[in-house]
Amino acid sequence: MIADVTPRSRPAATAVWSKVAAAQSGLLGVGFGIPAAYGTYYFATHDNTVWIFLGFPTNGDGPFVDVGIPTSVPLLVGFTVVCAVEVVVGLVLWTRPRLGGWLSIALLPFELAYWWGFALPFGPIGGLVRTVAVVMALRRGE
Repeated sequence: MIADVTPRSRPAATAVWSKVAAAQSGLLGVGFGIPAAYGTYYFATHDNTVWIFLGFPTNGDGPFVDVGIPTSVPLLVGFTVVCAVEVVVGLVLWTRPRLGGWLSIALLPFELAYWWGFALPFGPIGGLVRTVAVVMALRRGE
């Protein structure tokens, strides 16, 4: 029997890009958000000492410090909030791909600033994957 390729079955097949973008958004938000939240708590309760995880400083001692922006609780809270918004954007991408796509593009400059400032090399890679998926979803009308 030949597979049904009616217009009704096509939206499910083309929605893959928005699902990839949503999953990547969730991965970025949770992957950076959990260490950011604990790192903020650690910094605030350990005399402004940056938490070291697996031998690497979490969210501190990066380019922000080099340009004169010291690690502080408000800076770390800001990153934690950006990560939480990233998770929400992932949920919106999953349920309302067009709106979520535009929200993820609007959030990208804030993410890039923190990824750069805290020297997080996997952030831009994940952001690129998500952005490509968002652009593909928007081009396909998902």
